[in-house]
Amino acid sequence: MYKQILSISQLSVPRVKMAEVEGDLKMLGLWASPFVMRIRMVLEQKGLNYEYLEQDLSNKSELLLKHNPIYKKVPVLIHGDSAICESLVILQYIDENWSKTGPPLLPSTPYERAIARFWAAYIDDKLQASLRGILMAATEEAMTEKVADTCAALETLEGAFESCSAGKDFFAGNSVGYLDIILGSLTVWIRVLENISGAKLLDETKVPLLAEWEKRILTVDCVKKALPSVEKLEVVGREMRAKGY
Repeated sequence: MYKQILSISQLSVPRVKMAEVEGDLKMLGLWASPFVMRIRMVLEQKGLNYEYLEQDLSNKSELLLKHNPIYKKVPVLIHGDSAICESLVILQYIDENWSKTGPPLLPSTPYERAIARFWAAYIDDKLQASLRGILMAATEEAMTEKVADTCAALETLEGAFESCSAGKDFFAGNSVGYLDIILGSLTVWIRVLENISGAKLLDETKVPLLAEWEKRILTVDCVKKALPSVEKLEVVGREMRAKGY
């Protein structure tokens, strides 16, 4: 999101911890991208040490071009001599490769995994598109339409949360799982877009379960470590809107 956050990576960003780990683990990222945030959440959740390398997508590094020559975008996870691209693929790679480290990310049964992947695709295809529409809306009419689309998508996800959580705290039940990570990576962008649009998106009267879930997910250590502040991200959002990205 949003079109890889294009050229805002020149803003100052602190480096994440560096350490030698299983086969040497590096991540190429862009701090404002929710696709990157979700990978950082899981790396933190698994307790894996890694080197984080911030990228400038307006001036792509040789490292990025070498390890993602097809799409030329972030995130990219480099594990030893192997590169893994696309955030959903990376999440599943981490979960499978470090299955005995930290809690499992995906559910244990094939059916539950299929359901989780279905809703992950919905979040990335439907919710992300409507959120980007809010950011890029050129008129008040377009803004209103995209706000309505976003609220409708969140109401659909309210039903998904009720079904998947079975009355517990997270989509995965008692612990943070695949869908919690994927939707959790969008929470700060949702707040930024509420500020930009003046509309309430995670409305407690319309999506009470998700509103309470958001409060819980933002207290989880791996999430807090991976997410930037709303204030910092809003600067980026308003710059992108002004430039028409």
